[in-house]
Amino acid sequence: MSAGDKMKTACVTGGSGYIASALIKMLLEKGYAVKTAVRNPALGPLTVLRADLEEEGSFDDAVAGCDYAFLVAAPVNLASGEDPEKELIEPAVRGTLNVMRSCVKAGTVKRVILFGAAPSMNINTSVPNCLALLSGDEVWLGVLKVIERTSGSVPLGHIDDLCRAELFVAEEPAAAGRYNSCGLSTTVVELARFLEHKYPEYDVKRNLQADDQLLEKPRVCLSSAKLVREGFEFKHNTLGEIYDNVVEYGKALGILPN
Repeated sequence: MSAGDKMKTACVTGGSGYIASALIKMLLEKGYAVKTAVRNPALGPLTVLRADLEEEGSFDDAVAGCDYAFLVAAPVNLASGEDPEKELIEPAVRGTLNVMRSCVKAGTVKRVILFGAAPSMNINTSVPNCLALLSGDEVWLGVLKVIERTSGSVPLGHIDDLCRAELFVAEEPAAAGRYNSCGLSTTVVELARFLEHKYPEYDVKRNLQADDQLLEKPRVCLSSAKLVREGFEFKHNTLGEIYDNVVEYGKALGILPN
């Protein structure tokens, strides 16, 4: 950045989350000034602002003066939700509209972007899901199976690629509309075979047990063709690359034994 260039500022919602914390780290490394909003602020290396998706106008201060807003915060309770429409989808829509109204008020936001180790040490949804076959946690393994049944596959992506994709569509002038960022689509069975071979110290076969409803091969694959066509390149598109760091991260969080 030259002396005459103005430092770009980005707001990232849900700053204490797994994806958001990794995105914040990447933005800081790229030279951005970052503002983040969390429901319960805590002391740390970043200055954080209190904001709640359900509170109208609570993101006004967070997005004020920002060039970009990354909407990463979302209500997530897949393991125990009895009514996903009311508990997940409706609050997410209300929260998204809330933040976007704050962006309009700010008048500085050029673009809103909606849906390796991370700085966050919270146990968040995506990590225990990915590690369920190793940990043997029946609840999270059940969530993994639900994802496969409802979507036709288990879509996976490396956290680094996801953050790079978020930044790519923020900075790419021609970016518009909806994008998928999916390194690969697999199944619970394929994932179990891979993990059983790579991590023999875990009893993956016992943890999986028999389930006739599981797919052998993906029925549906999420396409990232639009993202790639516009110039984005995935760095991690195999199970080995995607799981390279997540197991150590799971050990650090206490999900897996050391």
